Amino acid sequence: MLFSITMIPPVLVSFIYEDGARLPFIQAFLVTLITGLICWLPVHRSRRELRLRDGFLVVVLFWTVLGLFGALPLTLYEDLGMSFTDAAFESISGLTTTGATVITGLDQLPHSILYYRQQLQWLGGMGIIVLAVAILPMLGIGGMQLYRAETPGPMKDSKLTPRITETAKALWYIYLGLTVICALAFWLAGMNGFDALSHSFSTVAIGGFSTHDASMGFFNSTLIESVAIVFMLLAGMNFALHFVSWRSFSLMPYLQDSEARFYLGLLLIVSIFTASYLYFSGTINDVGDAIHHGVFQTVSIGTTTGFTTTGYAIWPGMLPVLLLFISFIGGCAGSTGGGMKVIRFLLLLKQGMREITRLVHPNAQIPVKVGSKAMSDRVVNAVWGFFAVYVATFVMIMLILMATGMDQITAFSAVAACMNNMGPGLGDVASHYGDVTDFGKWILCFAMLLGRLEIFTLLVLLTPTFWRK
Repeated sequence: MLFSITMIPPVLVSFIYEDGARLPFIQAFLVTLITGLICWLPVHRSRRELRLRDGFLVVVLFWTVLGLFGALPLTLYEDLGMSFTDAAFESISGLTTTGATVITGLDQLPHSILYYRQQLQWLGGMGIIVLAVAILPMLGIGGMQLYRAETPGPMKDSKLTPRITETAKALWYIYLGLTVICALAFWLAGMNGFDALSHSFSTVAIGGFSTHDASMGFFNSTLIESVAIVFMLLAGMNFALHFVSWRSFSLMPYLQDSEARFYLGLLLIVSIFTASYLYFSGTINDVGDAIHHGVFQTVSIGTTTGFTTTGYAIWPGMLPVLLLFISFIGGCAGSTGGGMKVIRFLLLLKQGMREITRLVHPNAQIPVKVGSKAMSDRVVNAVWGFFAVYVATFVMIMLILMATGMDQITAFSAVAACMNNMGPGLGDVASHYGDVTDFGKWILCFAMLLGRLEIFTLLVLLTPTFWRK
């Protein structure tokens, strides 16, 4: 019922721009509201404590059910000519902040439809922050519980208490504040008001949807791209760090955080390499252009945003695959970014180094540390478990897509782009996913949900153990 309210702003946009697309949103609003009312009325007097397994179910249903109802306006708008499968793909891609699209001809679409896509990503981004910092640690799932012991702030909350509400509220203010500042920065950099608001939604949510087919390349502005880089980097960081930094009026939380340092250092190194490769390979002959395209695409793909300024998929040599691979690492835990999360990758590296050292010193007691905090073997085992399940599900989904007739490069990059919530892939999905079969689109929707819900949250519902009393 609350979600139905999100259909109203596009109606107002439609009135402002007189684009004639308000009826589908009104119809979708009524259908969603009435369905919610039918579900709510029989049980609204019931009062029971939520169990742990209820938590898993609520979290998964948030993205699946709302994703499907979010497809209604796109299906009902006949001029789009979208099947329900395409509309559901677009809606789930928006809510999970993946940014994979089946729509072409964005520049000709009504403003209300364009706004709605961006709004879906913004709402999904807020949901991710609350999910990652307030909800998943309670379920024992996700990257944040690896972190609580080390870092001060809202991450220490691990129970359903009033403090969780306060934490969620503080994160909401930070998220909203970043969005407003980002919109103003885009507007001052040269975007019109509509584009500035729309792109601030997808930048802070690390979504990557744009109001133009050429994405950020449409504006052809180094200043606009620089603004986007700054806010993509901020949105890819742990929002709890923003909270602690804002509360203490200090930048020290960022400097002291080992995950943030690794995240920024990795993107810096890959940016330098990409820009150098573009220039010295003769792909881009101007040093300035090589730097700004190299840095922008590295940050965009590395944070799993998915904005493009140029066709990175046709860059020479190993660059497209390198950029795709850094999307596997993704953003920090507790950010709107996708991927496996920097903290997990960092722990995997440290554990690998420990095993190499143990070969030389078999009896040595070598702790795996993040910052000054030694991680328990349980945490390290949990990370290895996550990595193993991630790889196994990735391979299975990729093989299923190849069985539908998709070539290896397209299948690999499509699964990577969807599971990492990044968006644009390589091969036939470099620009859009419209040519993927209907069955393939539903499989990729599942991949998006897997990536957004940290894999275990969704897979646990598929086990018989979960449903036993």
